[in-house]
Amino acid sequence: MRQLRQKMFRIFALIALFAAPMAQAEVRLVMFDQPGCVYCLRWTSEVGDAYDRTIEGQRAPLWRIDIHEKVPASIVLARRAVYTPTFVLLDEQHQEVSRIEGYPGEAFFWGLLAVMLMQLPPETGEPNE
Repeated sequence: MRQLRQKMFRIFALIALFAAPMAQAEVRLVMFDQPGCVYCLRWTSEVGDAYDRTIEGQRAPLWRIDIHEKVPASIVLARRAVYTPTFVLLDEQHQEVSRIEGYPGEAFFWGLLAVMLMQLPPETGEPNE
C-alpha cells in the first residue's frame, strides 16, 4: 500500500509539473553537499544517478557545490546553506525560489521538488526596451 501511495504521489507531482509554466533560461537546482555526508551519498544512489534523465532534471539541471566553498557571486540565496544536503531551486536570475534542507527519502524528495518547481515565476516575454 505504501509503495502505491508513493507512486501515486509521484504521478500527481509530475502532472502538476507539466501544468506549471516552463522556464526557458537557466533555472537550476543547487545541491550543497560535502565529503562524507551519508545523506548526500544516499541521495546520489537513490536519485542522483537518474536525476538528469528525469523531467525535473531537464527543467532544473543539478549544480553541486561543496558547502565549504565560496558560493558563486551569480547566486543570490535567502540565507546561507548550513546542512547537507541542502537543495536550492534558483530561478532564471539565479535567485533562490525555494529549498529543501536535508534528504527526507526518495518519495518525499520528488514530491517536494515538484512543489518547488511550481513556485517558479511564469515565463516572461521579450525584455522591456
